[in-house]
Amino acid sequence: MPRTSDEPQEPAGTALPRLVVSAPGSGHGKTTLATGLMAALRARGLAVAGFKVGPDFIDPGYHSLATGRPGRNLDPFLTSQALVAPLLVHGAAADGPTDVAVIEGVMGLFDGRIGGDGYASTAHVASLTRSPIVLALDVSHMTRTAAAIVHGLATFEPGVRVAGVVLNKAASGRHMREVWSALEATGVPVLGVLPRDAGIEAPSRHLGLVPAAERDEAAESIALLAERVAEHIDLDHVLAIARSAPDLEIPAWDASAALGAAARPVPDGPRPVVAVAAGRAFTFRYAETDELLRAAGLEPVLFDPLTSPALPAGSAGL
Repeated sequence: MPRTSDEPQEPAGTALPRLVVSAPGSGHGKTTLATGLMAALRARGLAVAGFKVGPDFIDPGYHSLATGRPGRNLDPFLTSQALVAPLLVHGAAADGPTDVAVIEGVMGLFDGRIGGDGYASTAHVASLTRSPIVLALDVSHMTRTAAAIVHGLATFEPGVRVAGVVLNKAASGRHMREVWSALEATGVPVLGVLPRDAGIEAPSRHLGLVPAAERDEAAESIALLAERVAEHIDLDHVLAIARSAPDLEIPAWDASAALGAAARPVPDGPRPVVAVAAGRAFTFRYAETDELLRAAGLEPVLFDPLTSPALPAGSAGL
């Protein structure tokens, strides 16, 4: 029966196609796969939002180059688990409409706070955001064992949905077929195979500590990575997995609400200026910091302490 106008309405869910990229551990190619997917999907004309599990600043720098918008973080340890999904919804909308969100995990799928039973792990964030998981698996030194690893990750913890796997560093067609055949028994589909190729890797240098020319090289490397990912991975299947994620029935994080009584309405005149260090030596900032400053009635203005002779005009804080 349809609702009448005086009946209470349930809050509408947020439809956000999304997936988490994880792995058995570090070094399997999470950043390569996540960044490559972001760039390849953007090249298809999709608006892509990139996120990183944990507080890391480095990978979001790659995500920003791949998506053309700020990379953001999802960290239950720093923000509490209650804010993870609201921050995801907020981040997907804050920089414009989003067609798909790609969340890069940290370490191995179930590795989190020491002694915390997986708290703040990639699996924890995937559960909090109800996101399907795509695994990156380095198969350079294995064949059938790959199936045992994928089966273990897919069945270790109830409620964690491993929806696909990408095989990384396959040595040959024969090697690929051997691994692929073994994985059929797991029921986890293989979405693609990245061959052992120096052209298929994320830039290895720290974006915040290299000159602008090398940042340009990083952007070129990511563009090449996008081409290789589109060539070797079934992006339609990846999108189908992302679109299978359920709506998120939670409100977005709001900077003004987070500040509470400290929030200020938009002033009639100029906002007080807060100088924010930027440039080569100060590249690491959380996007929400600027949003909180603006919600407090302030105007963050970037400056480079290495090259600027003075603070921005009218600075009231630093």
